[in-house]
Amino acid sequence: MESQQSKIINHKSNVTVVGSFAVGVTLRAERFPVKGETLLGRDFDMGPGGKGSNQAVQAARLGANVEFIARLGKDNFGAIGAALYDAENVGTKYIVQTDKRNTGVGFIVLDARGDNFIILDPGANALFTPADVEHARERIELSDVVITQLEIPLETAGHALKLAREAGVLSILNPAPALRVPPEILQYADLVTPNETELRILLGYAPDARVNSLDLCQELLRAGVQTVVLTRGAQGAMVVTNDGYHVMSALQVQVVDTTGAGDAFNGTLATYLAGGMPLEPAMRHAIAAGALACTKLGVIPALPNADQLGEFLRGA
Repeated sequence: MESQQSKIINHKSNVTVVGSFAVGVTLRAERFPVKGETLLGRDFDMGPGGKGSNQAVQAARLGANVEFIARLGKDNFGAIGAALYDAENVGTKYIVQTDKRNTGVGFIVLDARGDNFIILDPGANALFTPADVEHARERIELSDVVITQLEIPLETAGHALKLAREAGVLSILNPAPALRVPPEILQYADLVTPNETELRILLGYAPDARVNSLDLCQELLRAGVQTVVLTRGAQGAMVVTNDGYHVMSALQVQVVDTTGAGDAFNGTLATYLAGGMPLEPAMRHAIAAGALACTKLGVIPALPNADQLGEFLRGA
């Protein structure tokens, strides 16, 4: 495992992230409010977020050569994103800034256990088009992995997957937030990384539908997906392919804030796969990164670098 970790640090793999940027505003309360209730909160935080942006930062912290394809507003929140990418060595050649919408913003409420709910105004992300992705075709063709999510228009994420498939580049769809994704888009995703709820919504089921998750993963495979990585929180993750399935256990940590765990997982998985690591050890690194991301308040401060990840894995 140690030699594989060194490999990713020494090899500048190309990870291209097609996704969202938003500024997150966070408050914590002892519990979530009910309708019409005002609660006193604490631990106010404001900082950069958005699933695509978080995953790009995570990949860069692990040593990948990252290019982020996105839309930001021409406002103070957009300037927060520009400063972040400069500090984290994330490429910005294909970021488009617009004055037609505000930069995306998300309001995050945490309870005492670290669970969260999020309300997102997509802002400029809603104007992100397939043409913006087409403009980055050359970069996609040079990538080792292309990863996208669903905080941007579905057709835009779908075009990123299609371009990756045409270029023979490994594509990852992180289907969050949960949306139903039609087969004509799913067929271009090499690897899909839903959680239990997203898995159901992705295929058109109710979020709490009592359907066997393994059966649903196999439904994704029949739609053309090559590999399903089902994330299950404290129960770890399950890898499902046409050859069978394998369950991987979680790593235990003291949970402070779960907000960025999925982004840490996906950014790490993309990075280690891009560096040539086989799926199962790459998954182990991703599970470790997701666990570490739960141990600090806020998303960006909690995303681990390669040294922190290696130290955690050695002690696991």
